[in-house]
Formats: sequence, structure tokens, C-alpha cells
Amino acid sequence: MEGLAELGVNLPVLIAQVINVAILFGLLYLVAYKPIIRLLDARSRRIKESMEQAEAIREQVAQTEERVKARLAEANKEGQERIAQAMKIGEELKQKAREEAKQEAEALISRARAEIQAERDEAIREVRKEFADLTIMAAEKIIERSLDREAHKELIDKVLEESMKRQKE
Repeated sequence: MEGLAELGVNLPVLIAQVINVAILFGLLYLVAYKPIIRLLDARSRRIKESMEQAEAIREQVAQTEERVKARLAEANKEGQERIAQAMKIGEELKQKAREEAKQEAEALISRARAEIQAERDEAIREVRKEFADLTIMAAEKIIERSLDREAHKELIDKVLEESMKRQKE
């Protein structure tokens, strides 16, 4: 102990200080350390919960993004299908319009041919009538007497029909 005294250390004071430090550490442990540890544990728990919530939110966001991508792809596909369907309907309508126009043109051509044929037949009747009248008139003048118009008209019509048959052949 004398060596300690020479160093300037007083043993009873040193022991008293060690006891004071131990009491101080005990009091600090009870008063400060436990509440600080509880606060740190609570904070650690809140941070952990926040991290778990953030991870759950990230997963939800990723799932939502995948659903949105899937919906967009589906909407895109549906849009393409509708465009294709509209194009098909357009082509069908165009084809139908062409067919209707063709049928209309054919009907117009048929009507025109029928009208032309009717007008031609009417013109031929008129020419025959005029020709018959002229022939009868010429014959009357040549013979200078009145001929039986009906008998000569039938004769002229017969000759004209034979003439027309020969032309067609």
C-alpha cells in the first residue's frame, strides 16, 4: 500500500469512489438505461414495422403495375381486334356496295334494252303502217280505183314479215 501512497493514491478514497461509481452506474441503469433501451426498442420496432409496410406497399405497387400492364395489353389487343373487325365490315360493305351497283347497272341495262326493243318494235310497226299506207296509196293512184285496204294490208304485212325473216337469217 505504501507504493500506492507514493503514487498519490489514497486507498480509502479510491474505494469510496469505486463504490460511488458503482452506485451511480446502478442508479443510471435503473433510471436512464432501461427507459432509453425501451425507447430504442420501441423505435427499432417502429422502424421494422415501417420497413415491412414499405415492402408490402412495394409489392402492392408491383402487383398493381402488373395488373395495369395486363389490362393495357388486353385493351390493346381488344382495340386491334375492333380495328380488324371494322376493316372487315368496311370491306364487306364495300363489296356489297359493288355488288348492288353491279346489279343496279345490270337492271338499268336490261331496262334500257327492253325500252330500246320496245321503241324498235314500235318504230317497225310505225314504218310498216306507213309503208302499208303508202303502198296502198301508190297502188290506188296506179290503178286509179279504191282497193280493199284490209286485204292489201294483210298481204303487205305478210311480205314484210317474210322479208324480216330473210334478213335475220
